[in-house]
Amino acid sequence: MSATHYQQAGVDLEKAAAVKRTILQHVQRTHTKNVIPAPGGFGGLFSLDGLDSQETVLVSSADGVGTKLKIAFATGRHSTVGRDLVAHCVNDILTQGASPLFFLDYLAASDLDPEVASQIIQGLAEECRVNGCALIGGETAQMPGFYQSGEYDLAGFIVGSVSRKRLIGPARIQSGSFLVGLASSGLHTNGYSLARRILLEKGGLRLEDPFPDSSRSVADELLQVHRSYYPVLEPLLGRQCVLAAAHITGGGITENLPRVLPAGFCAHVYRGSWPVLPVFEVLATMGQVETEEMYRVFNMGIGMILVIAPEKLAVAQDLLKKAGEPHYMIGEVVRGDTRVIYDRAQNPA
Repeated sequence: MSATHYQQAGVDLEKAAAVKRTILQHVQRTHTKNVIPAPGGFGGLFSLDGLDSQETVLVSSADGVGTKLKIAFATGRHSTVGRDLVAHCVNDILTQGASPLFFLDYLAASDLDPEVASQIIQGLAEECRVNGCALIGGETAQMPGFYQSGEYDLAGFIVGSVSRKRLIGPARIQSGSFLVGLASSGLHTNGYSLARRILLEKGGLRLEDPFPDSSRSVADELLQVHRSYYPVLEPLLGRQCVLAAAHITGGGITENLPRVLPAGFCAHVYRGSWPVLPVFEVLATMGQVETEEMYRVFNMGIGMILVIAPEKLAVAQDLLKKAGEPHYMIGEVVRGDTRVIYDRAQNPA
């Protein structure tokens, strides 16, 4: 049986990177003096200087749910994808220290089913409430002939705020900073094209079948809700414990962690320093996916990585413990090329 790669599932990461580089050229031409450059950032930064406030920075992001929607279509379970969408967007702006303010959604289908739409919006509203975020509007579009019957697309747009002095990101990172990983709840919203290919095509599983070595069904495992880390991280941000944070989405740890590293710094990540969730072990084995590919596609059980200064580590760990949040010392930042180096060493602290 040959090894499975993301490109065989129809997702070309190299081509996606090239498209992003092209987009950037056009986007930068639109920037006004109020746009704060944040190359590689998870959210866009817009200062209110000269408009309303000398201190507040708006942080925005947009995203979709991706091919995880295929699982919702097949099962008729639509209440979780709205939660996925809000949580993903909240996490993106959280990486720059922002608190969510408001959210808008876009729902398009060939024919809008009221029951399906109700489930989706219910999920959106539920996750917005959890994160203290107002769902202030959106758009529903009926586009016959554009989407397959019974299918839809879902996207979301979030705006948050942070004071300029509380912005976190690459500029704050120093050599010797620790990497603290927070657990994911599963695949979150990434890698589903490859996961579906492995489980449903290569593995011949049905969504109603038991997931290997689990009491859950395949559908239950794949519809695990994308976690929001805002309730857990809000106290740490208030105590200024976090220098930077990486939301581990498409591209896995390998491509997302370097986005928050300044030039001249690299991240040493210690494999074996956190429990890899069984779903990833099943995917690697059933699909014969190489280890490097797994870490480039999936979150591998870590949904958010915090960069924390040594002098703030004890405070951060105490706050996480009080919140009942499992956390793992997974690596450290040192001088070097801007990339992730995987080691099998002892935990850094």
